[in-house]
Amino acid sequence: MSQQKSMKEMQVEVDQYISQFKEGYFSPLAMLARMTEELGELAREINHYYGEKPKKSTENEKTIEEELGDLQFVLICLANSLNINLETAHERVMHKFNTRDKDRWTRIEGETTND
Repeated sequence: MSQQKSMKEMQVEVDQYISQFKEGYFSPLAMLARMTEELGELAREINHYYGEKPKKSTENEKTIEEELGDLQFVLICLANSLNINLETAHERVMHKFNTRDKDRWTRIEGETTND
């Protein structure tokens, strides 16, 4: 595989891929449904790997990594279609957690916050 990509680079790559098709991005509601479908597939893989429900011998082998990748692709499509910069969204959510929840959990000794 290639070198690591920033979220911005991933958003551009997905946009370039989608832009080659006349259909373009699906509607936000259709993508939300697709995201729900992918989340269900991820849940199924986690249940097979960590839960009490083993796969049937007739089921295709998939990995948690593959399902996370599918979910990430749909998330990026949704963000792109709504003109949301996921790096900005990430920074905002990390600020929220580093301020609102900074004292919520028991810290490991010697660890500090990133405020």
